[in-house]
Amino acid sequence: MSIILASKSASRRAMLDAVGVRYESIPAGIDERAVEEGLAGSAPGEVAEALSVAKASDIAAVHGGRLVLGSDSLVVCEGHRFDKPETREQAVEHLRFFSGKVMELHSGAALVRDDTCEWSGTALSKLHVRELSDAFIENYLDAEWPEVSHCVGVFRIEALGPQLFSAIEGDQFTVLGMPLLQVLGALRDLGELEA
Repeated sequence: MSIILASKSASRRAMLDAVGVRYESIPAGIDERAVEEGLAGSAPGEVAEALSVAKASDIAAVHGGRLVLGSDSLVVCEGHRFDKPETREQAVEHLRFFSGKVMELHSGAALVRDDTCEWSGTALSKLHVRELSDAFIENYLDAEWPEVSHCVGVFRIEALGPQLFSAIEGDQFTVLGMPLLQVLGALRDLGELEA
């Protein structure tokens, strides 16, 4: 039996496809801002993990007996939390703020069956953003907008995103939006993948 991925994220689907995990994609319909409001003051990794659990729980509630994978990512830079940009102008503001700073990308994941969270975890990547000129930002968004409107951090690491950075600390899967190695380990522990 395949798992359910509580997401429509192309990068998360591509990761599972690449490693041969069978899944069905059913996006969760939670109010992420409402979940976050209940977590005011929590560490960013805790928020990403809680959102992952909430997404998986939302789908598990209507798909009894199925194992559901939820995942979420959030970006923090100099203590400020950033969501996906809603407009190109907001994307410009985000990129100007990130310029020359270290962006922290927290990726969480959870596996839920029925009303039980069977596993959850998080991983952190640190992305060192180089100094970005206004001309670069405009040319970058000419090429990448609106695709990066779906991405916290305003980048796709599988596209032009690497041009933003001088260094990246952390594994590629976390940067893509899910701590895949942890997820695979948990699926093995739960008997969903061969050990």
